Amino acid sequence: MDVDRYDDNAVDDGDALPDKVQELAEASVPTSLKGVRACMRCGLLKTLDQFLEYGCDNCPFLDMAGNHERCNLCTTAFYEGQVAVMDPGESWTAKWLRVDEFLPGVYAVAVTGQLDKDIEDEIANRGGRWRCRPVGSDHNEAQS
Repeated sequence: MDVDRYDDNAVDDGDALPDKVQELAEASVPTSLKGVRACMRCGLLKTLDQFLEYGCDNCPFLDMAGNHERCNLCTTAFYEGQVAVMDPGESWTAKWLRVDEFLPGVYAVAVTGQLDKDIEDEIANRGGRWRCRPVGSDHNEAQS
C-alpha cells in the first residue's frame, strides 16, 4: 500500500481534504438494507429513494432522478452479492466486476434483469455496456 497517498501533511491546516479522501467521503452507499436496488447498467446499489433523489452516480444520462418510471426501468431488486469498492482503479475485485472505471460505492456481484430495447440502444450509442443478464440466464452461459 502506498502510505503517502493518505499523508496528513497533504491537508493545509485542515481546510481541504486530499482528493482521494474527498472522493471516498462522497462514495454512494445504500442508506437502508430494505428496498436496495441495482442499476442495471453499472450495478451500483442504492435504495429506490436514493435513485429517485440523485439518480445513478455512474449513469447520469439514464435520467433516473425524479422519475419513478425510469428508476423502475433502469434498476432491479434481483441481484446477487454485494462488494464495497473504495478504490476502483486499484482494486482487483473492481476490475473483475468491471467497475474499475466507476465511482467508489457498493456494487452488486451479478445483476439480473432486462433493460428496455430503447435504453440498451441509448447505452450502446454512447459506447457503453451494461451488467444485467436476462432472467433465467446462467453465469457460465455464453451471451449471444
